[in-house]
Amino acid sequence: MQPVTVTSGSSPLMLAMPHTGTRLPGEIHDALNQRGRQLTDTDWHIDRLYDGLLPDATIVRANFHRYAIDANRDPSGASLYPGQNTTGLVPLTDFDGLPIWLAGREPGLAEIERRTAAFHAPYHAALDAQLQRIKQLHGHVVLFDCHSIRSQIPFLFEGVLPDFNIGTNNGSACAPQISGLAVAVCLAASNYSHVLNGRFKGGWTTRHYGQPYDGVHAIQMELAQSTHLATQSPPFAYDREKSEKLRGVLAKILEGIAGWSPNHA
Repeated sequence: MQPVTVTSGSSPLMLAMPHTGTRLPGEIHDALNQRGRQLTDTDWHIDRLYDGLLPDATIVRANFHRYAIDANRDPSGASLYPGQNTTGLVPLTDFDGLPIWLAGREPGLAEIERRTAAFHAPYHAALDAQLQRIKQLHGHVVLFDCHSIRSQIPFLFEGVLPDFNIGTNNGSACAPQISGLAVAVCLAASNYSHVLNGRFKGGWTTRHYGQPYDGVHAIQMELAQSTHLATQSPPFAYDREKSEKLRGVLAKILEGIAGWSPNHA
């Protein structure tokens, strides 16, 4: 299985999609229990949602499912949110805190290391290569990390998640003008709610690559799946009407960020 698909573009903005993949090698699929095989925690239809919004954007997309290994987690296994419920590098539970592996088939350290080399490392090698290429073209690059999640998950957060969850690791991962552009578009979209650095402040991708002092800016967009799915349970169907409205807002965000330059900050 090819772990990553790269579409090269010329824009200073690139899209990363670590959680849209649904492919699993047979031995990993067979070790999942019935609940795990539903792949509930996929970022459903994110690739379709962003398709064509910024035609010259580079896209780096993981083809493997996050249950094989999570491409947006620290490969050392360190928690992104110490003291809060979350899932790890290779999750043992789903977002509801329920086991996803057959008893006795949970991946051990050696298996996690194998998956890191087979999936996690190639994804980030591709991501890093594209970041460096784009930075050479423009002198800077903006990594826009694309995600979605169910709007209500009591195991992870209280209440209902805002529609747009913008994460910049509390402002350290990108120039403030970049997050300001995203927030301004969200404010103008009166039918949607948003938050900056709320429950989701950016995963490992945002935190690891976001080095604005070195010309690499990173921002995460975690969308509530209520914004573009017909149902937030199987079969997680794409809602065309909802999605077209959302795509209009996302296009404005991407176009604004792509047009930003540190020379005019």
